[in-house]
Amino acid sequence: MLQNGGGLAAAADSVVKDTTTQGFVKDVIEESKHQPVLVDFWAPWCGPCKQLTPILEKAVRAAKGKVKLVKMNIDADPAIPGQMGIQSIPAVIAFANGQPVDGFMGALPESQVVAFLERLTKGKAGGEEENLHKAADAALAAGQAAEAADIYAKILAKDSGDIPALAGLARCYVATGNIEQAKKTLALVPEAKKNDTAVTAARAALDLAEQAKAVGPIDELQQKVAANPLDHQARFDLAIALSAAGKRVEAADHLLSIVKRDRKWNEDGARKQLVQFFEAWGPTDEATVDGRKRLSSILFS
Repeated sequence: MLQNGGGLAAAADSVVKDTTTQGFVKDVIEESKHQPVLVDFWAPWCGPCKQLTPILEKAVRAAKGKVKLVKMNIDADPAIPGQMGIQSIPAVIAFANGQPVDGFMGALPESQVVAFLERLTKGKAGGEEENLHKAADAALAAGQAAEAADIYAKILAKDSGDIPALAGLARCYVATGNIEQAKKTLALVPEAKKNDTAVTAARAALDLAEQAKAVGPIDELQQKVAANPLDHQARFDLAIALSAAGKRVEAADHLLSIVKRDRKWNEDGARKQLVQFFEAWGPTDEATVDGRKRLSSILFS
């Protein structure tokens, strides 16, 4: 009986493990071809990580083999999170079929972690509140800033302290070119919430919008790139302009093109800019998910 019990415990523990830079391809890329794999990027000094990791382990074990959890200490192994654009932790990226497909940042409560796993393994939707936020995020990503702002405003009418909605509203102002109002909206965020994932994303979007003012019109940059496809600076500037115009996939295309052709250009500038895009767009945005997937293909091919 003790032997059987030990075997069952070992089987349960097999769905949770630690990995290193050397083991990442085997533990994550290859393993995700059999079932989804969550990668928990953490560090010993990270308080929220200590809250999230036990929740992740519990939820993954409850899934009984439908998903695995791989933990990576970013202090001991900084290369992979650096390449993938992980700038704040805790960060959880889901891999399936060898590619990143979804993710979230921050210490989510158990109910939201379980809902995330259900969507990943069964395609189930989350709760009403989460769906309302997602509807606003989707509208904003589709270029419907006014509609998104209306949804965020409704959320804030019920809960003025909803930080993701407040940050989302700021992003709507950025999308419509109202930079000053975006700054005023972000100024309403309490000091204790300044590093919230949604807030840092809004701040990154604001920084990109201000950056875009200096690169010039899209059509002129497109002409430069057409005249000389190897003009990486023009392509880089075009990516920034396209992102500011809401053309995220095209923006990522150009930066990925630079990474593929000359990874070392401008001290890895194209990948670093792509990382800022991911932060501004959010971890679950389609352009971020697709961009991470394609970047992963380049880095790990």
